Order: sequence, then structure tokens, then C-alpha cells
Amino acid sequence: MDFDLENPLPFSHDEDTISPLFDIETHHMPSKTYFQILINSDFLINIREATISIILQISQPFDSPFLSYLAINYLDRFLSFHSIPDAKPWILKLIAVSCVSLAFKMKKTEYSVTDIQQDGGTIFDIETIKRMELLILGGLKWRMRSITAFAFINFFVSLFKFKDLPLQQALKARATEIIFTAQNEIKILQFKPSIISASALLSASHELFPLQFPCYKTAILNCSYVHKDLLSCYDVMQEIVKKEYEPILEMVSSTSTPVNVLDVQMSWSSDNEPIEEDSSVNAISSSYSNLTKRRKIITTIIDDNT
Repeated sequence: MDFDLENPLPFSHDEDTISPLFDIETHHMPSKTYFQILINSDFLINIREATISIILQISQPFDSPFLSYLAINYLDRFLSFHSIPDAKPWILKLIAVSCVSLAFKMKKTEYSVTDIQQDGGTIFDIETIKRMELLILGGLKWRMRSITAFAFINFFVSLFKFKDLPLQQALKARATEIIFTAQNEIKILQFKPSIISASALLSASHELFPLQFPCYKTAILNCSYVHKDLLSCYDVMQEIVKKEYEPILEMVSSTSTPVNVLDVQMSWSSDNEPIEEDSSVNAISSSYSNLTKRRKIITTIIDDNT
């Protein structure tokens, strides 16, 4: 059976069967000291960033963000238990190729070593990759069915008591985007997968349903599985979401008229209405439309369901 990040063991997502996931999620995390070691080691940060870049490059042709997410999960857990004394490019590539290979095997997707080594450079044979896979598996303690933030997303969504499936799907889709984006942020590594999941949903609900946000926040805070780290993680998520908009605001701030800057910023924080373009904002229209498109879709769904 294909490995499903949302149902890794697999379990259902009702109250009676979700509790084992909360009990064992820490067994599928990097070591407790990993975050502190990272923030105090530029060398390790560089290794992580370079290897993640290779993983994303390898995974890109397969158009599967879940594949790269699982591979990066393996990478962080491996790096937290196994030191890398030398950051030679071929070593990092071998680690990246092996993490992606393991993710492929868990997803039960047909692939060949040639498929994941099409970027040129050093080409590793099957035996070399297998040896590195065994080393990585040792660091993972052979726990390949990773418990990630996706394992908790349906449970936390259920707390919001949605009556309209399209609204629930929209919230889940946006939270999923945020979880994918957040994985590369070092700060997120200090939090449990369940807290990351709940925080991503809160951040998504704040963006998509600001009027209902206080109710959603209360629902999650009242959950017995959630603790004080939630608000700290939520703050990190908000920083990540804000970074999505920064390139657009920077481009807007460079336009010739200050009024255009105000127009775009007001449009960003208003009731999901698209800005009215003129010649002075054509440079930012394509980037901005990608972000406003999602909100316009949500607005349409809400209108259709009221």
C-alpha cells in the first residue's frame, strides 16, 4: 500500500484513534538538540540548505511535493543523529539522492537510479546508494513511516465544525501550502509535528476566514493535545506567510507613485478584492495575481454557500 503522510500508520482520524499519533510523534522528530546545534553552526546550516536544494532539484521533475517533504524529513532526522565532517558536494549529493530514493520506496513509486541523477555531476551506482540508505536508516532507527504535520491536519480541521465541504477543503489546501513552505525554515524544527499542523491551520484560517479566526483559535487552544508551544509556533508561521508577500510589496514600493503602494497594501488587507491595475503596477501584476487568486476563489465559495 502506498505510504500516506496523512495516514502514516495507518489510523483513522477520530478522537479514539488519533491519540497514538500524539504519543509517538516525538519518535519521528530530529533529536532534541538539533535545533540548538543548527542555530549555532553555520557549517551545519550550509550542509542542510545545500542538501535540501539538491533534494528539491532531484524531486522537481516528479511534481510531487510530498516526495520532497518526506525526503527532507529523513534528512533532518539523519543529520540530527549523524555528523557530517566533510561537506564535499558529492557527499551531499549522495545523501540527497539516498533520501529521495528512500522516499520513493515508501511511496511505492516506480523509479530508477538514473531517474534521480539526471542533473549531471557525480553518478552513483545502486550499491553505493544502498550503502548510504542503510546509514540513513540507522539514523532513522528504521522508522520510515514518518509522523509529520500532515498526520494531524484532518483531526484539527474537524475541530472547526465546518458545514460546507468546499470551505473545509480550501482551508486544508492553504494549510498544506504553508506546511510545505515552512519545512525549510530552521525555526520550525523546534516544534512537534502536531503543533506545526495546528499552527498552519490557524495561520490559514487567519488569512482566509479572519472573522471566524477567534472561534477557530479557541477551538484549537481548548484541545487537550495542544500546549503552550502553539502560539510560539503560530508566530513563526505568520512570519513565513508574511515572507510570501514581501517580494510583492518590495516591487510595489519601487513604483513611481506612492498612491500605488497604498492601493496594493490596502487591497492585500481588504475583503479579498483584486487591485485595479494601471501602467505603473504592471511589473507586479503576475506575482500579485497568484496570491490574490486564492482569496478570490475563497470569496466565490463563501458567496455560493451563503
